[in-house]
Order: sequence, then structure tokens, then C-alpha cells
Amino acid sequence: MRLSVTGILTAMGTRRTIDFWADAETRFVQPYQATKTYVCPGCNRDIPPGTGHVVAVPAEAVDLRRHWHRGCWSGRATRRPGR
Repeated sequence: MRLSVTGILTAMGTRRTIDFWADAETRFVQPYQATKTYVCPGCNRDIPPGTGHVVAVPAEAVDLRRHWHRGCWSGRATRRPGR
């Protein structure tokens, strides 16, 4: 399931952007704290151990915690869906 910025069509036929992560709680994981490999949902690439990154926890769905590259997290609003 891709949980990033997506567009939806409203009843008027206009496109509206919704950011699932807008109210997510975030924290930065320091490189020395990163001991596992994660897959970034922004680029679908590995975040290897020893790499600092962002952990985002959606307010409405805490079980959907995701680990993002810092650049992917920062640029998620400008990235097209599916990219």
C-alpha cells in the first residue's frame, strides 16, 4: 500500500491533494541508532544500517509507522504519485 501524497477527484471534477502524512509524528534516527535495514516508501530503496533517517508515525494509524530517507520525507509533497 502506497501511503504518500495522492490526488483525488472531487464531485466537481477538480483535483484535490491529500497528504496522509500531514499530521504524522516524526523523529530523526541518528546514524548510530539505525541498526536495521528499512525500505523507504518515498523511493522504494533500502535505508541501510548506519544511515540517519526519519521515522513517521501517522496519528490515525500508529501501526503504519514508516522509515524514510530525509530527502524523500522533505520532498514528498512535490513527488508525483507512483514515483
